[in-house]
Amino acid sequence: MSKLSLIIRREYLAKVRNKSFVIMTILSPVLLVGMIVLIAFLTKVNDSEKRIIAVLNEGPYFSTDFSPTDSYSYLQYEKISIESAKDSTRSMGFYGLLHIPDAENVEATLSKTVFYTEDAPLGGVVDNLEDILQYRLHQYKLTTLGLSAKEFAELDDRFIMQTATFEGEQNLKGINEIKALIGGGFGYLIMMFIIIYGGFVMRSVIEEKTSRIIEVIISSVQPFQLMLGKIIGTSLAGITQFIIWIISAAILMVVVMIFFGIDVAALNQNAPGIPMGMQGGEVPTAVDTLQLYAEELYRFPWMMLIVFFIIYFILGYLIYSSIYAAIGAAVDNETDTQQFIFPIILPLMLAIYVGFFSVFGNPHGPIAVGFSLFPLTSPIVMLMRLPSGIGAGGVPVWQLIASILLLIVTFIGIVWLAAKIYRVGILMYGKKPTYKELWKWLKY
Repeated sequence: MSKLSLIIRREYLAKVRNKSFVIMTILSPVLLVGMIVLIAFLTKVNDSEKRIIAVLNEGPYFSTDFSPTDSYSYLQYEKISIESAKDSTRSMGFYGLLHIPDAENVEATLSKTVFYTEDAPLGGVVDNLEDILQYRLHQYKLTTLGLSAKEFAELDDRFIMQTATFEGEQNLKGINEIKALIGGGFGYLIMMFIIIYGGFVMRSVIEEKTSRIIEVIISSVQPFQLMLGKIIGTSLAGITQFIIWIISAAILMVVVMIFFGIDVAALNQNAPGIPMGMQGGEVPTAVDTLQLYAEELYRFPWMMLIVFFIIYFILGYLIYSSIYAAIGAAVDNETDTQQFIFPIILPLMLAIYVGFFSVFGNPHGPIAVGFSLFPLTSPIVMLMRLPSGIGAGGVPVWQLIASILLLIVTFIGIVWLAAKIYRVGILMYGKKPTYKELWKWLKY
């Protein structure tokens, strides 16, 4: 055990003292926050363009329907020909021309209406115009059936279903999807950690093997101890980096909230949420709804998710890094690893994509449950399910325990198999291994 602890300490210090490790540990949270701010800024700049659309309305039906908004401005043409309107629209550089001809009724008018543009128009622009025209068409059809303008306005009011828990707290539409996205983000982090730090283990083994240092090292320690020491030491370095990132992100979050004047205490003052049975059966306003979402995220079980993130990261990393270490021992350079890497990454990719589809559709369905129990995908898929809670309404306790136990058993089995490949391959030089040869090494 003393030799194993020395190997773990050596690998850990080698990683944390590396300049690139220190730089990325400090810069990663800053770069992540900066990327989010940059994306938000670029999105705002991209959507800030106000499109001018010329309208040639030759009939009486749509004279008051085109009102300017933050994204669209409408210029009305009157008493000119369609060709003149097209030439004017082009010369003025407007986005397009909407031609509404005169006809006997609204339906006939819309059947002849055309939107002219230089190139194929954006879907959002067409949708906006269609909504305007569809509203008038809808009103016309109902009016012909004998409805008054007031009755049409009442009929057009959208019904919003209110939902609540049995305790009387209001449920929020889409909150389950938001929780799944948060869990998916943690699952994606696990995948990236496994790929990055598993690669560290593999490259470390290859470097020691190609420099022939490994021949000196295994003269005093067993190959299994060396492999396990590398895996645990690199794992501890990854956990250290993650903890630093969590603390840095928390500090940055506090700074951002202070900078933008967000009062966290105010969000928690109304923690139970807006109860059902509001005065007069009122539907919550947009501000009320936003506050409910903020409160829900504030009450989100972050610590529980972080604890299980660390547990699943450690177990998932130990499994995959054992495979990476075996691959590193079997080859002489990184180029030869390409034939073995894809089968390793495939379960991780499958967990991300299938996990998102299954958890979003039904987090307790057979596919979601199966992938959250299968050891090679459970570190990612189970984290997507955990935001819904543990126990009633969430992940059953037995599934959580079974998932962790299966990971532990799988780690023991894969380490035992990887050690067989590591023991033989670590002293093999000048030969590119095949899957057939790896199978033979497992039988030694």
